[in-house]
Amino acid sequence: MSSASKTLDLLTYFTVDRPEIGLTRLCRLADRDKATTYRHLQSLEGAGFVEQNPLTKNYRLGPRLLQLAQIREVTVPRSAGVEAPLNVLADATGETSHVSVLSGQTLYTLEAVESPRHSIRVIMDVDTFPLHATSSGHCALAFGSPALMDVAAGSLTAFTETTVTDPQDLRTRVEVTQSSGFARSTGSFEDDVYSLGVPLFDQTGLFAGAVSTASVASRFTPELEQIIKSHLIIAARAITRNWGGTVPASVEAAWAATLAQPQELEPST
Repeated sequence: MSSASKTLDLLTYFTVDRPEIGLTRLCRLADRDKATTYRHLQSLEGAGFVEQNPLTKNYRLGPRLLQLAQIREVTVPRSAGVEAPLNVLADATGETSHVSVLSGQTLYTLEAVESPRHSIRVIMDVDTFPLHATSSGHCALAFGSPALMDVAAGSLTAFTETTVTDPQDLRTRVEVTQSSGFARSTGSFEDDVYSLGVPLFDQTGLFAGAVSTASVASRFTPELEQIIKSHLIIAARAITRNWGGTVPASVEAAWAATLAQPQELEPST
């Protein structure tokens, strides 16, 4: 990793739940020495990417990022492009629906909608999705850059008893996602949560993110699975179109073949 990459990588440790970070803690999070971390922070501060809270002396994201975020949203309006399709998906399935976007080697939450149909529903409170343990992550591995597989295989954290922790097992599951067009997670990131997801593409023609649903396992039936899959396709086409992209013919063919199969739960992948 270059010096510039290491410097910018420090920005990824700031989250909604961790808006300010002190120098010592940032050193631990990034696994770097204090002198190097401080030098990188000075570069980011000079460019306006971070600033110090004058009261706590901790670091927080700087105003320059707001400017860049506004430019990004105007030129590539990702959030605006998912709002309507995501609401339709949540209404049609009765399940929590969300969109993630790939930036570099990380899959970030963009938007989430919780359906009011059920009093017990999945609450989306994550900022990033692990590539190996979520349906969104499997979409990235199946349809994104091959280099992502090496990233995922290098960090196979076990979140639950069913999380895949074997690299070959992960590759097998990703192959199922590629051939079916659908990724699935059956309690591998959160116990009792089943998730289905499909890939999204943008104007580059490349994988850009994923749209997924998260269901309480006790109500996940073959009938509901079929409903979710049908509406995921509708949402993916709409969002991809809004992002200036086109769903590849190979993915469309995989979806069509999968939906033509009998309504039965597929093996956990």
